[in-house]
Amino acid sequence: MISSLRNFAKTKIAGVFVFIIIIPFVFWGMGSMFNSGNTNNIAQVNNTKISTKDFMNFINLSKVPQNTIKENLDKNIIEDLLSRVISSTLLDLEIKAFDIKLTELILLKKIKTNKNFHDENNNFQRTKYEKFLITNNISASLFEQRVKSNELQKKLFEYIGAGTAIPNFLIKNLYEEDNRSLEIDYIDLKYFYKRKEEFTNLEKKNFINENLEALKKEYIDFEFIELNPKNLIGIEEFNQEFFDQIDKIEIRISEGDSFRNIVDNLDINPILIENYIPNSDKNDIKNKIYSLKTTNMEIIENNDNFVLFNIINRNNKSPDLNDEDINNQISEMVYQKNKFDTNRIIIKEIDEKKFNDKRFIEIGNQSIENFTIKSINDDDKFDGDSIKILYSLPLESFTLISDKNNIYLIKIKNSSKNEFSKNDEQYLKFVDKMNANQRLNILKSYDLLLNDKYKVELNQKTIDRVKNYFK
Repeated sequence: MISSLRNFAKTKIAGVFVFIIIIPFVFWGMGSMFNSGNTNNIAQVNNTKISTKDFMNFINLSKVPQNTIKENLDKNIIEDLLSRVISSTLLDLEIKAFDIKLTELILLKKIKTNKNFHDENNNFQRTKYEKFLITNNISASLFEQRVKSNELQKKLFEYIGAGTAIPNFLIKNLYEEDNRSLEIDYIDLKYFYKRKEEFTNLEKKNFINENLEALKKEYIDFEFIELNPKNLIGIEEFNQEFFDQIDKIEIRISEGDSFRNIVDNLDINPILIENYIPNSDKNDIKNKIYSLKTTNMEIIENNDNFVLFNIINRNNKSPDLNDEDINNQISEMVYQKNKFDTNRIIIKEIDEKKFNDKRFIEIGNQSIENFTIKSINDDDKFDGDSIKILYSLPLESFTLISDKNNIYLIKIKNSSKNEFSKNDEQYLKFVDKMNANQRLNILKSYDLLLNDKYKVELNQKTIDRVKNYFK
């Protein structure tokens, strides 16, 4: 679909939108706008004019509520509806050009084979047909015209896509390629990477120094008190008096009163926290206060209590390896960097043709495993994207693949064809898929042809007048 026919009409871009049964086909082009001439015409496809009446009839038949159109005028709903009318007009011209016809007998058969109008014995029931027409507020002639139009459009696309079947020998070769077995040797590189606990403090310190600015964290010193009915007004229950006291504290904060003055008047001992930085995602009061550290003093809700906090000091610090949590975080970072660097070295060796069996065995170090992949769709061991990579590579080649958790070094060792029957359901589905893809490519080419064949012009003044009607 298009976002704006006003802009869309200035260039040739694919876009006819039409429904064939329930399958959308999209392909069309537009020429420049016209702003003069017959104001009763809203658009023109070559020499075929689309009147305002035609367009309004289409809107009425589309059963789009007027309120919906009114509410979506700024979202180009008029342009969208107009694009569908133009689509239908363009396809009607193509049907006429190819002299595609549908006899009354075929039309009648099409309606009578519609299962919506059948009884439990699969026989056509005219009463069901008439009930359908009444329920949908549509005449028999209009419904039959719609069916006829859909069938003609379907025949048009069948005609365009006719003769596009891929030769059997080529499909057979493609199927054999995708369904051959692939024998591989692989190494789970988690056994090759340096373990987290093997990194020394010196290595961690060097990592910190190399990434000092990025690793600095803001530590804060703060103090806070919890406020509840018991310590604020001397009772257990929340009441208006309690909330009035909370309001008074908020007013004092807004007037610039100090945390110490407010707390002294309340006679509540504050809790002091120094050099604090969150070490988990736990949703406790200290982490909440840290998340609000850009504010010096504030009163916030915390479960059934209120909390008044005051940030005393902020200090950017380098990671302290004496802190166990920080040490673990740095260990993880160093480990991940080492993994990345190791993978990069292996990939570079493979790309430069320097990687060989000797190097593969050296890395494997008794951890080389063997596995046979049954087909390109066999994702029992590795994910689908990785399998496709392996099937695109020649024998004796090396590569790295990954899944959600691990990185693997792979050697493609052998390949062998699997026997199959051309009557197998899987093979028949493959044939249908390949031919469908081929037809799609033909239709894309047809799209480009239509861009040259048809010139679509729009009467912007009439489009604006239609919009005004719905405002």
